[in-house]
Amino acid sequence: MKLEVLYEDEYLTAVVKPPGISSEGDRSNGEDMVSIVKNYIFDRSDMDSEPYLAVINRLDKPVGGIMLFGRTKEVAAKLSDMIQMKQPGDDAVIRKYYQAVLDGYLENEEGTYEDYILFDKKKNVSKIVPEGTKGAKKAILHYELLDEFETDSGYLTYVLIELFTGRHHQIRCQMAHHGTPIHGDAKYGNMKIGQAGKPKGSNGKNMKNGGIGKEKSEIALYSSRLEFIHPVTGERIVLKKEPDTKAFEAIELDEF
Repeated sequence: MKLEVLYEDEYLTAVVKPPGISSEGDRSNGEDMVSIVKNYIFDRSDMDSEPYLAVINRLDKPVGGIMLFGRTKEVAAKLSDMIQMKQPGDDAVIRKYYQAVLDGYLENEEGTYEDYILFDKKKNVSKIVPEGTKGAKKAILHYELLDEFETDSGYLTYVLIELFTGRHHQIRCQMAHHGTPIHGDAKYGNMKIGQAGKPKGSNGKNMKNGGIGKEKSEIALYSSRLEFIHPVTGERIVLKKEPDTKAFEAIELDEF
């Protein structure tokens, strides 16, 4: 694949991850972004050994968009500290924004979801649980309505999401739990009514199978913007990438 590089210096590299490619190596033994970026750096340098590279913002396999990597242990540690859970409005953090298409419609044009997520490692799935549940972690995101669409397959909502925490499958799990799953997300869009709720306007169409579905290779969720202060130079970095994947073809993006 041809690597799209958004930013690069001796301390960090930011690239665009296509959906369907793992952020890091996994049991599938397919290509992954760490290996791809390492090969890119190695081919462009005169180093004799494998370059150091640390993932700062991991993306789920079916999610595309901006990925940031630290190129030294010191810089990676600083960036990792910046991306840890912060309350909305805190400074000196990496601000992460996603664009998404949801099944169903939202009652409010913007809002903040604060939930507790429990990750089941054996099943590779997360679920919303009551506060105080053993092993559960707080998850916070803010959404803003961009547009709404009525289509032959149901009602779709286009949103901008700012992610304040980085829990496993957080956006997918939270949006499904609150009744508007990510469009195309079979894994969480098929959760039973009562776990995820019924998307208003969709007649429960995406709930018909019940249970957890099989994860697709691409869904309508995209890491479209990162903002942060460079940990070495102090420069304010703003990285942007508009969704250009098939999952977003259900809506018109040209006007945004």
